[in-house]
Amino acid sequence: MESSRCDWCGNLPIYINYHDQEWGVPEYESRALWEKLVLDGFQAGLSWLTILKKRDAFRTAFEGFNPEKVAAFSEADVLRLLEDSGIVRHRGKIEAAITGAQAWIKMEEKQGFDQLMWDYVGGTPLVNRFATMAEVPPSSDLSVRISKDLKAAGFKFCGPTIVYAWMEATGLINDHLITCHRHEKVKQFVR
Repeated sequence: MESSRCDWCGNLPIYINYHDQEWGVPEYESRALWEKLVLDGFQAGLSWLTILKKRDAFRTAFEGFNPEKVAAFSEADVLRLLEDSGIVRHRGKIEAAITGAQAWIKMEEKQGFDQLMWDYVGGTPLVNRFATMAEVPPSSDLSVRISKDLKAAGFKFCGPTIVYAWMEATGLINDHLITCHRHEKVKQFVR
């Protein structure tokens, strides 16, 4: 008997694996939180499938999403990335990753990017109880607040919808549908 899943993952193996292994699992590692925020920013205007298929190429192109290395990228690096067919070649998004790395470093030094982000939810994932995808909002008051704070810190491509999707992906909120086999399962990963 096949497990029930959130409707959005469909039947593509890459989506099913992502849904069943990663999406909604609380991410507590600061660098990984930043990587996922960058990837969600690159997804703007595209499908998540596009980003998933290119994720390994992104990791190579952005030095394993090492914020210190990315923060030091120069115009030559931007031009190199604009020629890299393995990633999404969008100057604004590439430059946003670089300035985001610089902002991440400041936040990391201040308190820790991970700590700052988890403080928004009191250190524990918010658990929604949606029965259908139609109930899941594209953004929330909290994603609006986080978006504004990130932009004030120097991040770009982090509007409320992107931030909401990032919160779902990183487990800050559990938006697995109540009919999904992962809704209760991801709770075991809460620290």
